[in-house]
Amino acid sequence: MLVRDAMSTVVLTIGPAHTLRQAARLMSARRVGAAIVLDPDTYGLGILTERDILDAVGSGLDPDREHADAHTTTSVVFAGPRWTLEEAAQAMVRGNFRHLIVLDGQDAVGVVSVRDIIRRWAPVRAGSEAAASTVPA
Repeated sequence: MLVRDAMSTVVLTIGPAHTLRQAARLMSARRVGAAIVLDPDTYGLGILTERDILDAVGSGLDPDREHADAHTTTSVVFAGPRWTLEEAAQAMVRGNFRHLIVLDGQDAVGVVSVRDIIRRWAPVRAGSEAAASTVPA
């Protein structure tokens, strides 16, 4: 199975001047764990995750004053839509993160998360595990 089969194609994109609270509200409303931060004037694409927001708030920073650009990961590992889910999962494990921005050429076409991968794998794995663990009476 490929990344393009599991990724979310409707992604949340924010600007670097969004506060952490604004980003958190948008992420909560969209029920996503990450937002693509687009800043063509500096670094291009970055990612802001729920973990980034938690770390900032947990360290005592004011979410109404802190901006996304100060907490955005800019050294992003990108996935390709034709990567296998195994390749995406391996990249996540190596980098110790839970989201990958998916690029097709220079265009961000989606985000794939650990949750997306599990949703694709679970029915297959659960079905085969259930069948393998069923013992005839």
